[in-house]
Amino acid sequence: MRHLKAHRKLGRTTEHRISMLRNLATSLVNSREDRIVTTLPKAKELRPFIEKAITLSKRAASLEGNGSEAKEVHLRRLAAGYFHAGNHGRATLTRRGQTPPPRSAGVAALRRLFDELGSRFKDRPGGYTRIVKMGRRSGDGAELAIIELVDNARDQQAQAGARKGAARSKKKKVSDTKVAEVTSEENASEKGEE
Repeated sequence: MRHLKAHRKLGRTTEHRISMLRNLATSLVNSREDRIVTTLPKAKELRPFIEKAITLSKRAASLEGNGSEAKEVHLRRLAAGYFHAGNHGRATLTRRGQTPPPRSAGVAALRRLFDELGSRFKDRPGGYTRIVKMGRRSGDGAELAIIELVDNARDQQAQAGARKGAARSKKKKVSDTKVAEVTSEENASEKGEE
């Protein structure tokens, strides 16, 4: 029987695997292009991991009514488990007159997740990520893949370009039919004159 053998182990211990998934999730959320390149098995393991965190932020974006602030804090704390924590000793590291170290990437990822991505995916029922296969890596032959968030700026530009292209082709078809009608009317008038 294969009970409790659900996920890929990726050749790592449990602690290492969870830490790696948290790093990948942080990199994906913080990336400017909303995409990262990794191996295919890692991307397939990252997909359900990050989608659960996005679902929590989506729920927080749709909260309304009494006690919604407390529920949002609760959802933020649940989602924080999907990223690495902030700087634990931030206050003890700084002396008087020194600038404190910057917040960690996990804090920035959590902020972006709840401020931007939750509202972006508010009406989407799931499927927040896309995996695109890239081929094999030249060094070790590992299969590479791009994992990206859907509805990003590139997708929106492509959809706008497709809409413009469809509108242009529709206008062209309409103008072609008008030209054809005009030429058929001219031909009919020429035949009538003869």
